[in-house]
Amino acid sequence: MAKLLVFDWDGTLCDSLSRIVLCIRCAAEEVGLPAPTDDASRDIVGLGLVDALETLFPGIGREQIFAMRDSYSRHFVEFDQEPSPFFDGVFETLESLREEGYLLTVATGKSRRGLDRVLQARGLTDFFHGSRCADETAGKPDPKMLLELMAEFRVPPLSTLMVGDTEYDLAMAVSAGTPSVAVSYGAHHPGRLLQYQPLACIEQFSELKSIIELYKKQIDM
Repeated sequence: MAKLLVFDWDGTLCDSLSRIVLCIRCAAEEVGLPAPTDDASRDIVGLGLVDALETLFPGIGREQIFAMRDSYSRHFVEFDQEPSPFFDGVFETLESLREEGYLLTVATGKSRRGLDRVLQARGLTDFFHGSRCADETAGKPDPKMLLELMAEFRVPPLSTLMVGDTEYDLAMAVSAGTPSVAVSYGAHHPGRLLQYQPLACIEQFSELKSIIELYKKQIDM
């Protein structure tokens, strides 16, 4: 049965995509680089920040990458004084799953400092049982985040479920041997997500509970 639930943050739990796009645009302008399109910026959501910037600005030097990284981080902290909201139904569903005994964890392209800051701002410092961030392990789509969380909680792949909104989340799940659930409202179009054969592609986060129940019945047969 599913026991360990692993959630992406931006675009899956948190409605922060527009803020990320804005911060990329502001950082590019500040360091003198052409601002990418909004679609291009949304496309890299989920990657670690340095990997994302190298994808958006191929061929630029490391010095510019680090300047861009620092500018982005500064702008994000400035704009994120009021944390981006959760998508509808997220907190209520997470609370219910936690009460039912599931292990709730996060695997995110955010930095450790960034994730800790938003959890503290939301009063959720002790809500999740564990987490992994891109700056403390390998970033997505490398499976290391998932593998480390499964090892930490001693949960096998088939009892683990990855929930995300991007190809990077679902590719990570495939590489780690875990099932996944896609959400349709995030950074990547559902058509891109379905190629990774998630258990479902849900339109509302609250649908997750019924997908988990169905999966439990399937693997218990």
